[in-house]
Amino acid sequence: MYAVIETGGKQYRVEVGTELEVELLDAEPGKTISVGRVLLVADGDDASIGQPVVDGASVSAEVVRQGRGEKVIAFKYRPKARRRVKKGHRQELTVLRISDITLNGKSAAKSAEKADTAAKGERARLEEAAAAQAAKDAELAAKLAAQSKTPAKKAEASTSGSKTAGRKPADATAKAEAKSGAKATAKAEPKGKADTQDEAKAETATPKPAAKKTTTRAKASDADASADKPAPKKTAAKPRATKKDE
Repeated sequence: MYAVIETGGKQYRVEVGTELEVELLDAEPGKTISVGRVLLVADGDDASIGQPVVDGASVSAEVVRQGRGEKVIAFKYRPKARRRVKKGHRQELTVLRISDITLNGKSAAKSAEKADTAAKGERARLEEAAAAQAAKDAELAAKLAAQSKTPAKKAEASTSGSKTAGRKPADATAKAEAKSGAKATAKAEPKGKADTQDEAKAETATPKPAAKKTTTRAKASDADASADKPAPKKTAAKPRATKKDE
């Protein structure tokens, strides 16, 4: 709902909660005043137009403060007469806040309050529904997490049991192999020592001068082969031709 009011020789379009500056009114800040000249009141598609004022309509407003507007400069001059006049003016204003618009017993402020309460109730209902849904989602997530943990524990227990069951035969075979290997090495050790002693005795018994005789014989055969070969013939060097001979 909105209205068109007239004050100070000017018209203003106002709604509930609107703040506007009007010409100076004789009222102290904090007081509530009623604007008598209401030219139009519209509520949705319905509109009441006054001739010139709407019957049974009124607009109440609260005085916020008294103030002054911006400075306006007025400058006058006359050419070729050396006349110059400069003046400044700041208009006295009153700031109003529209609190209610009434028409034939219907109040715009009350309807706005009802709409606000309805909106707040709807918002609160939506928030409660969202909180309840969030709690349900949390419970479901906790249940799913618990269910996922229990199969994992069972699988770990089964895998650990299979590993331990498979390790026992391997350990037994390893122990048996170790025992048999130790016995075999214990039996084979005396024979190995005797063989090494016989080999050492054989090496000491072999005569070493035989190698020296073979080397001397090889040297003598090489000397004979070299003696049998004919000596290479020496060729006489040919004299070189010089320029004088030519």
